Amino acid sequence: MAATTTVAVVTLAGCGSAGSSGTEAPPSSATGQGCAPAAGDTLVVLTDDKKLQNTDNVVPAINKKASSPQLIAALDKVSAALDTTKLIALNKAVDIDRKTSKAAAQEFVTQNTITDGIEKGPGGSITVGTANFSENATLGEIYGLALTAAGYKVTVRQVGNRELYEPALEKGDIVVVPEYAATLATFLAGKVEGKDAKDPSSPELDTTMTNLKALGEKRGLVFGAASAAQDQNAFAVTTAFADKYGVKTLSDLAAKCSGAATVLGGPPECPQRPKCQQGLVDTYSFQAGKFSSLDAGGPLTKTGLKQGRVSVGLVFSSDGALAAG
Repeated sequence: MAATTTVAVVTLAGCGSAGSSGTEAPPSSATGQGCAPAAGDTLVVLTDDKKLQNTDNVVPAINKKASSPQLIAALDKVSAALDTTKLIALNKAVDIDRKTSKAAAQEFVTQNTITDGIEKGPGGSITVGTANFSENATLGEIYGLALTAAGYKVTVRQVGNRELYEPALEKGDIVVVPEYAATLATFLAGKVEGKDAKDPSSPELDTTMTNLKALGEKRGLVFGAASAAQDQNAFAVTTAFADKYGVKTLSDLAAKCSGAATVLGGPPECPQRPKCQQGLVDTYSFQAGKFSSLDAGGPLTKTGLKQGRVSVGLVFSSDGALAAG
């Protein structure tokens, strides 16, 4: 996913519809009372049990000419240790606890014994590029530590958004970038096939990765193993809301909370977006009573949830605010 901020990271799957806070949602066939917001200090993501969202798993993207089996093996060790819960913890460490990306990366590498037993590669100097948001910067530092253990002299450099760093990756000016499978596949499809490109991303990771590898081959890129960690659209409620109404999944939300009292919060474009409100309607038959125009997984939405003004809101699945405890 990469872009200038964590918000931009998921623009491909963004949400929302124009209107002020509390605007009426699109015409609803819901006849139930719905579920009024419930204030609380902690948030929980509802399981996307019907796979509305695509597979934006963290994956190393690598310049093919500069790759080696040892380089890929070192990055795969990172992927094997990384899941969404650990990514949330990394983001909490940096975004909430105010540690540096380097410090958070070193703690992760130590705790997960990433560098133990890594095979030495051919060596030489390589640059790990990152996008300019904190999660990606931290992942880049983790990659750098793993590759240093593999015998490379590593520089980690923040490049900017995907439009800047992807061409540099193709040229070999940078060798590795922490990427997001579905978003990168969609980006590369546009470069390879033009504006009429078919969407190569899928709710199934194997399908997304198969298509990503085929597109990468045409641009001189190869990929390490995809991790279990995902940074993608998700829908959160307070734990108080989840406990009060007995909801754990988006199917639960649709079955128990479609109706007038339910307020969905998200960015202005959410009601029309296939990965936001329109997707909830099409995939889950969920009908909110009202839509509150806020932001894309940002402080407005999270505050609205915690203060009891929003029943369910769009967040990003790796947000540090989702950390337990």
